[in-house]
Amino acid sequence: MAGDFNTESMLDMYLFENGQLLEQLQETVLEQKDADCFDEDSINEIFRTMHTIKGSSGIMMFDNITAVSHKLEDVFFYLRESHPDNVPHVELVEHVLEVEDFISSEMEKIRNGETADGDATDIIADLDRFLNMIKNGGQGEEGAAPENVHEEPKHFYIAPVATAASRFYKIFIHFFPETEMANVHAYKTVYALKEIAEDILYSPEDLLTDEKCSETIIKEGFRILLQAQCSEEEVRELIGVGYDIEKVDVFECDANQFLLGFDFGDTQPQPQIDLESSVEVIEAKQEAKQADEAKAEEKKPETPKITPGDFVIQSKEPGRQKKLAKDKPKGEKAAFISVNVSKMDQLMDLIGELVISESVVLQSSDLKVPGLNLDNFNKAAAQLASISTDLQNVIMSMRMVPLTNTFQKMNRIVFDVSRKLGKDIEFVMVGDSTEVDKNIIEHISDPLMHLVRNAVDHGIETNEERAASGKTEKGKVTLSAKTEAGKVWISVEDNGTGLDREKILAKARKQGILEDNKPDFAYTDKEVYQFITLPGFSTNEQVTEYSGRGVGMDVVVQNIQAIGGALEIESTPGCGSVMSLKIPLTLAIIDGIVMEVGTSSFVMETGVIKQFIRVKEDMMIHEPNGDEFVMIRGDCFPVIRLGNWYGLEEYQESVEDGVMLILEVEDRKICLLVDKLVGEQEIVVKPIPSYIKKVKGLSGCTQLGDGSIALILDAPGLVE
Repeated sequence: MAGDFNTESMLDMYLFENGQLLEQLQETVLEQKDADCFDEDSINEIFRTMHTIKGSSGIMMFDNITAVSHKLEDVFFYLRESHPDNVPHVELVEHVLEVEDFISSEMEKIRNGETADGDATDIIADLDRFLNMIKNGGQGEEGAAPENVHEEPKHFYIAPVATAASRFYKIFIHFFPETEMANVHAYKTVYALKEIAEDILYSPEDLLTDEKCSETIIKEGFRILLQAQCSEEEVRELIGVGYDIEKVDVFECDANQFLLGFDFGDTQPQPQIDLESSVEVIEAKQEAKQADEAKAEEKKPETPKITPGDFVIQSKEPGRQKKLAKDKPKGEKAAFISVNVSKMDQLMDLIGELVISESVVLQSSDLKVPGLNLDNFNKAAAQLASISTDLQNVIMSMRMVPLTNTFQKMNRIVFDVSRKLGKDIEFVMVGDSTEVDKNIIEHISDPLMHLVRNAVDHGIETNEERAASGKTEKGKVTLSAKTEAGKVWISVEDNGTGLDREKILAKARKQGILEDNKPDFAYTDKEVYQFITLPGFSTNEQVTEYSGRGVGMDVVVQNIQAIGGALEIESTPGCGSVMSLKIPLTLAIIDGIVMEVGTSSFVMETGVIKQFIRVKEDMMIHEPNGDEFVMIRGDCFPVIRLGNWYGLEEYQESVEDGVMLILEVEDRKICLLVDKLVGEQEIVVKPIPSYIKKVKGLSGCTQLGDGSIALILDAPGLVE
């Protein structure tokens, strides 16, 4: 390889594309783990995935990844071609996941600038034994030399003698103009065709040594000469048409035309004129050809009539088609581009600054001069507000990522832990399409792992214990997600034993956590359950691979609190537990109501405010313990004086001088007393600095138009 060849961008693409493939691989395997066997589509998909990873890893010279990918590819090649009926499905799933783990680990080393030096010898040996076992009808042969299912062609550039079964093709591949590193994509295509090739030549030749090669391929196309014993359909299937390839032209020719080289022309090669045969012979050949074409046309399956404008896909069953959508524009193609996350963060910050600057302009004191005509200014300001809102929506949608991949990782954890513990567990995912900010994804992976693992280990009983208590032998763990009131709610629910209140209290008493003068019954269930989140707290008597060390739940709480979230625990003895993560959207632009209390400014999201109201003193109810309530149209609501809540100075103590806000969160209502309302404003939500201790009822801060700082109120935190 030339010394000036840019391998850095190649490496980035390798990591990105193979990362996507591995995520897809894990999802496919976990979806099929409870089946009796892999279906045909899954087998083909896994085979193609491993073939692609093997090829790209070979190009990058990651030999260990190439070797283990090739071995798993061998297994699925045999499954695809031989269709054996003696395959241990669960064992095969474990082998695939083991390979996925190994490749993921090696790729993580590469990302960190380390050497991908993992030893795959044991994994390859296990795959060899597994392959020999299924080949021998379930009886493994000790010490038998593993058979390589599909060896790469030893002969590559020297054309072999053509056999009667040999077919010759001229292939012209068009890449999209925006395709980066087209030379690498072209080489991957050649690598895929090597599986079937008797002979293969391509142009340009120096795909990896000539850095101008990519530009040539985009401009002039990529040309391939292929000799193989396969059909045109098989050739097209191996090449495929993905996000990088726009069009593929495949022309079948004879041996003489093949030897002419890369003379494609504008059309398919024309048939040669037969000058030696008689007219009768030529006519007889033509009639025979027409008869063959007519028979082939008759054999084509009849397809149902499709209304013009319908978008259809071909079903696996011949002659059947499925309508997907009406009036899909012809030729519409989704295009994607990968962008560095730091650039997205920078763009988000700029949008936030734009919103703040807009507020500064609109709230300028220069606009309050009496008699000033602001009609044109107000029109322009409204247009600016509309554009900035659209920008916000676009950038937020770009930052939002579905929880699907994160949830699939939890599916993997349930599979691994349940297998090792010998528990039969059903894992259900609800709301995995819920989208959250990418930064939140990064913070919740570890907490979710601990919660799911604890649900399988602690929560779900053994099969025997469940049967003895009259439950179904199969336990159930449900992972769900939803968005509500500017929060992301992620819950882990199990139908196991639930939390033992007395056992937790006994452990807390032993560790000296309980107050001396407070009896056990004075502790609410919520307070007791929160003890399990303390560092070093564990009710397990024995330390196992997964629990008993007193770490895990404290990590969950720390990570969630770091992004302004909270953990809520609910449990019913004998029925199960629910662990809920409540996470604020700390990187958002929201519509809020600005209010003042004394000399301080606060913001409340408009979505939770149901009403503003002025109240009279005679509407108030005062309890001896200091709690206050207000009667509004026959309903009694608890009252929070915001000035008293945060110990502020110079706030309005009289309810008649202030404004009451009725807040509603999850069917619970409270009234919030503030001095006055400033108005509605778009708010750029910023997290509270880490050096400030978490304060109940606050979720963030923001900068107002006059440059002052306002605190953003957390309605659920106030309601609790």
